[in-house]
Amino acid sequence: MKAPNLPDSPLAELCRQRGLKLTGQRRTIAFVLSDSDDHPDVEELYRRAVEVDPRISIATVYRTVRLFEENGILQRRDFGGGRARYEVADGDHGDHYHLIDADSGNVIEFENAELDSLLEGIVHQMGYDLVTTRLSVVGRPKGKAKPRG
Repeated sequence: MKAPNLPDSPLAELCRQRGLKLTGQRRTIAFVLSDSDDHPDVEELYRRAVEVDPRISIATVYRTVRLFEENGILQRRDFGGGRARYEVADGDHGDHYHLIDADSGNVIEFENAELDSLLEGIVHQMGYDLVTTRLSVVGRPKGKAKPRG
């Protein structure tokens, strides 16, 4: 079976810029990650990659994610739930924040200039220059009752 002919992806280009060799399977994983609008864990990434190229193994996905993370291409995120999730770590993505739905675990990315200014001011008051931010907050949609349990 031949590797799928995929269009170039932003993550594949980032890999090239970092000097990584792009095998067909790495290219597929890079394509799937670039096409994701969420923060998949390795198993979800594997499910998506197998739909594109059934020859990919879960071990290949784990190795590739680790390689991408070690080379500053992916960032590992811990949003609870016991599974690391990943997002592209390129500088163009910019600082942003994560709102995690307390019930579904869905992650919503957002930007907020007022929060940016507030955080920068706090850091400056402490005698530092802000380099980057990582902020996750957990919420529940307004009016939705807290589950009993």
